Amino acid sequence: MTTAIRSLPGKVRQAVENENRRAALAALSVLEADHDPDLDRLTRLAATSLGASMSFLGVVGPEGQHVRASHGLDVSAWTREAGLSIAAHAIAEPGEALLVENVPSDERFAGDPIVRDLPCVRAFLAVPVLVRGQRVGAICVVTHERRLDVGSSGISQLADIAHLIGSCFELKHEARVSARTTAALTREEWRHALTLEAGEVGSWVWDLRTDEMVVNDIMRAMCGLEGVKHVTGEGFLDRVHPEDRPMVDASMRLAFEEGGDYHAEFRVLGTRRWLTGKGRVYQRDGAGKPLVMMGIHLDVTETREAAEHQRMLLLELNHRVKNTLAMIQSLARQTLRQSPDPQDFIEAFSGRLRTLSDSHALLSDRDWSGIGLAELVQMQVADNLDLAIGQLRISGPTVSLPPDHALGLGLILHELTSNAVRFGALSVPGGQVLIDWEERQGPERWIDLVWREIGGPAIPGPVEYGLGAHLIERSLAKVLDSSVDLSFPPAGVEARISFPLPH
Repeated sequence: MTTAIRSLPGKVRQAVENENRRAALAALSVLEADHDPDLDRLTRLAATSLGASMSFLGVVGPEGQHVRASHGLDVSAWTREAGLSIAAHAIAEPGEALLVENVPSDERFAGDPIVRDLPCVRAFLAVPVLVRGQRVGAICVVTHERRLDVGSSGISQLADIAHLIGSCFELKHEARVSARTTAALTREEWRHALTLEAGEVGSWVWDLRTDEMVVNDIMRAMCGLEGVKHVTGEGFLDRVHPEDRPMVDASMRLAFEEGGDYHAEFRVLGTRRWLTGKGRVYQRDGAGKPLVMMGIHLDVTETREAAEHQRMLLLELNHRVKNTLAMIQSLARQTLRQSPDPQDFIEAFSGRLRTLSDSHALLSDRDWSGIGLAELVQMQVADNLDLAIGQLRISGPTVSLPPDHALGLGLILHELTSNAVRFGALSVPGGQVLIDWEERQGPERWIDLVWREIGGPAIPGPVEYGLGAHLIERSLAKVLDSSVDLSFPPAGVEARISFPLPH
């Protein structure tokens, strides 16, 4: 309790400190409101209606009086005690109004600063202002004169103005609450919109009575509805791919008739986009008929494509594993037939198996999309050469080999390299391997690759084909129309390899 409130007489102080009155003050934020021109006008009307030149609207709070409006008075220097006794007694007065003439001689008000000092009030009429049934303050008309000539009509007029002020307080409070609520809703709507935008979520509200849909921009973009001014439910459903429409319709019926959630995944007509949607009926009439439905849609194209890509990779992997196992079994049988000695078998078979493994590793790193021809040559041949002295020379355009071509050609290059290291050009320091290829265009794309060895031991005569030669000629057997021509001229081994490439 402040000094100003303590100075009031007991009954007056008790009325001012009434809990219900203080609760009304707090609930309506009467003391915290900013300057209000409407209160100024009502306060001025209070003075002019009684033929007076001064008036003020005082609200009594826990710290003293707050002057909310004034007319004909400079209240800028007023303390919380100034005018407090007048407004407080009007609050405590059991009657409708408090009229006091010859104020200086009334001990209740003689010590009030506005009576003792300027503006030297000599008479006043104060009417309490009620808010929610509680007297929160008073509208006070004051004068320098010793009489304030008012009759019953004047008191009634001031009581009407006091009633208007009380209504104004409540209306202003409701307006402030409404403004805060609107601002909070606007912030929430913005937060909701930003959340949907950040998550790339298309949202919609469907009025089933009119078939009109309210959709956000993301939803419009997802369904190709950017240029449509008025989106309808039927217009949205027309954007569903015909093959997916029965499933979407069935899910919608379930939501309408049984109250379940709408949940469907479908393609957007004319695009490669996939959407997944979820919705629910949020309003029904008395008979249970659906009125309003709300929902969202998400673009799951990348997820669907990733799943399809993964499925294709698994199918490709299964295919490759089967082919590889068959190739390994064939290599093992042929190697064992040509090399019955265990040590020779292990050495020959391990090299061929390593070639397959290296090719598989490269293909796997590239999701089985293929291998560059130059890269395959480097991997299978270069490790066995001294590149510093130019033992390997390669030339040809950039070519990407499909998996089957890469595996078959890899085995050929491995066998050619192994034979060259053991018997051919790479068995002596000055020997060289020349690998050239070119691409032929036509109804089909063809690759013609030539392997030539020079600078190695001379080949004395006809050569009997061994396992390596048979493997070289058979390694591209899976590639339709391929051919391998292996020859042994005196200058060194030559291999001419041709195979088609898919466009």
